[in-house]
Order: sequence, then structure tokens, then C-alpha cells
Amino acid sequence: MEFKLNDPKNNLKNVLHAFFLALGVTIAEPSTVMPLMLSYFTANTALIGLYSSLLRGGSIVVQLYAAFHAQTYKRVLPALKLVFFARFLSWFLIGFSIILFGKEYKTLTLFLIGLGLFFFSLPAGFGAIYFKELQAKLFTKEYRGKTISNRNIAGAIATIISGGVAGWVISSFEAPYNFGYLFLVSSFLMAIGFIAFSTINEPPKKNIAKKEKSFKDFIKNGAKILKNDKIFKVQILAILLSYGYFFALPFVILHAKETITLTGWLIGGFITVQMVGSLIGNLLLWRKISNYEFMLILSYIILIAAFLVTLVSNSAFAYALFFFLFGIAFDGISNSSMNLVIEIAPEDKRPAYTAIQTNIASLGLFFPIIGGFILKLTNSYNLVYFISILTLILGLIVSIWLNRLKKASFSD
Repeated sequence: MEFKLNDPKNNLKNVLHAFFLALGVTIAEPSTVMPLMLSYFTANTALIGLYSSLLRGGSIVVQLYAAFHAQTYKRVLPALKLVFFARFLSWFLIGFSIILFGKEYKTLTLFLIGLGLFFFSLPAGFGAIYFKELQAKLFTKEYRGKTISNRNIAGAIATIISGGVAGWVISSFEAPYNFGYLFLVSSFLMAIGFIAFSTINEPPKKNIAKKEKSFKDFIKNGAKILKNDKIFKVQILAILLSYGYFFALPFVILHAKETITLTGWLIGGFITVQMVGSLIGNLLLWRKISNYEFMLILSYIILIAAFLVTLVSNSAFAYALFFFLFGIAFDGISNSSMNLVIEIAPEDKRPAYTAIQTNIASLGLFFPIIGGFILKLTNSYNLVYFISILTLILGLIVSIWLNRLKKASFSD
């Protein structure tokens, strides 16, 4: 099959993948359902923070190793198919474990959930490298921003649907079986997206890097890249600080549980409101912006506004406003961070650049552990909110600095 750049068929498969993946992972959304599910098995907020990190944090462990091999691949899709299968199996086994052991063996179930989340996240480290390679190969800069926004819109629509379904299931079935049912069904929905994306028409890569003799040599070369590229270092710092929201995010819904009457329908409503924010943000903002430094700055401003709301949240409306603003900002952060690294990286070194940025910036995925310990020690939600806000303000300053550095380098 002849390859066509910006092929609408590849865009459609890209979007279908996002739609069905969102249908699946919504039920473990770290801002709503996940903390409530874990609170059934444990009251330890530090442990809840750890598990929230496991959902995404496992992926950073292998990204440098994945890039070491991927830099020599002409095609990455065959390897990505293996990633998809591993993620489906891990998600399915979480649901199976909850139904089989959740009622009588809470400690065992909690351990199996953690194991499943880690092995769901771990292959994503390989998948993130392959995914960015495909986005760079399939689409131009301008079209890439649009197709990523299209993915986000599809994901938002899917999450609105699944948010309502999740609310109904949580309200209609006894815990913990309701969570188990959600995992089982969503694993098969997720698989539809994996199959769709697996049929993308991928061209061979023309400029591939010469593979180093060892992984150790690859790490040394990566260190040289980081040392010699000032803009890249500032960019990584800007992305790392954007994870400042993670100090507090898993605990917003637990705070809501203490301050308002939190029903299953209201939980589903918060998910829906967040995705409405995502939908509006992509339609009105992110699809129309191809300056990804500006996109990052704007996302920071909206994210800071969202967490300022948490300081005075004492009603369902206030929490809904937080999730709405967070939904807008989150997609702007993810869209800009992916496109920034694709823009700055030479074609042959793209996997290395991607892995370096992701490995360092993704340290922020472990911020919930710190937030959980602080909350456990102080019992102060406002303190973890305040820490998130300060981190995000610092990130906003760094992102403005990044924008100025990029403009200066272009003028030179």
C-alpha cells in the first residue's frame, strides 16, 4: 500500500485508538474513580498516592532502553502491537482479580491491582516511543497538532459516555464488584482501539541512527545531548513542572467526599464535566494553535486557575469548575509536550530525545506519593493544593523563558 502523508485514513485510525482507549482508562481516572476504588481497600492516603503514580509511572522505567533499540527501527508498528496486547491483558486481569478476591481478601486484591497497574504502565514506556515516532512520520507539524486535538476530542467524547456509565455502575452494583465489572468490560473496549491503530499504514524511516555498541554508550550519548542543548534542558524543566498538579490531583475527590454528599452519579458527572472541558479546549483552542510554546504557557495559566478554585471548594459547583478547567488544561499540556520534543529532535535521534524528555519530566508522575505523605502527616488539603499552585507558577515562569529562548534562536 502506497504511503500518503497526512492520510485521512491514518488520522481516523489515530482517532479511533484515542476514543476506545479513553473508554477503557476512564474507569481508573486518577482524579476521580481511582482514589475512590482504592479507598475501598485502604484508608492510607500515601498508598493511594503511590497507586496513582503506578498507573503512569511504570512507563518511565523502560523508555531509555526502548529508545536505544527503536532508533534503529525502520518501522515501529510490529513492536507496538506487542505493547497493545500486554496492556489489554494487564487491564483485564485487574478486573478479574477484583471480582475473584476483592470482597474477602482486600490486601491481596490491593496487591494485585498494583501489580496490574504497573504492568499496564510498563509496556507504555515502549509504546510512548513508538507512538511519537509514528506521529512524526505520518503527519506534518501543522496537521499533527490537529490530529492530536482530534484524538483529544474523541477521547473527551468517549469519556463523557463512559463517565455516565461508570456513575451508573458504581451506583447500581455492590463494591468492589462494580469496579471489577468496569475493568473487565473496558478492557475489551480498549482492545478495539488497539486493533484499529495496528492497521495504520506506516512508512519506513529513511534516516536511522547507528546503534551504539552498548546501552551504556547510549546513555553517555544521551547525557551529551542534554549537556549541549540548553533549549532542550529548559524544555524538559518546563514539562516536568507541569506535573505539579499531581501533588494534589488524586486527593481532590477525597476532599470532595468529606465536604459534599458524593454519589455515584456525581462522580460520573465530574468525569463528564472534565471531558466537556477537554472537548471545548480542543475545539476552541488547541486545534487552532501550532505555536506549542504558547500552548504550554496558556495551559499553565488555566491549570493554576483550576487549583486556585480548590482552595475555596465547598460545593459541587466549585468541584465541577475545577474539573472543567483541569480538562481544558490537561490536553494542552499533553499536546504541547509531545509536539515540542518532536520539533526539537533530529529525525535520527528522535527516539533518544523523546526518551530523555519523558524519563526526566515523568519524575513528576511520582508527585502523588509526596502529596499523599504530606496529606497523611498534616491532614491539610489546602497545603497540598498550595504546593501544586507554587510548582505550577514556577513552571509558568520557565515556559515563558523557553518561549523567549526559542524566539531568540530563530532570530539568530
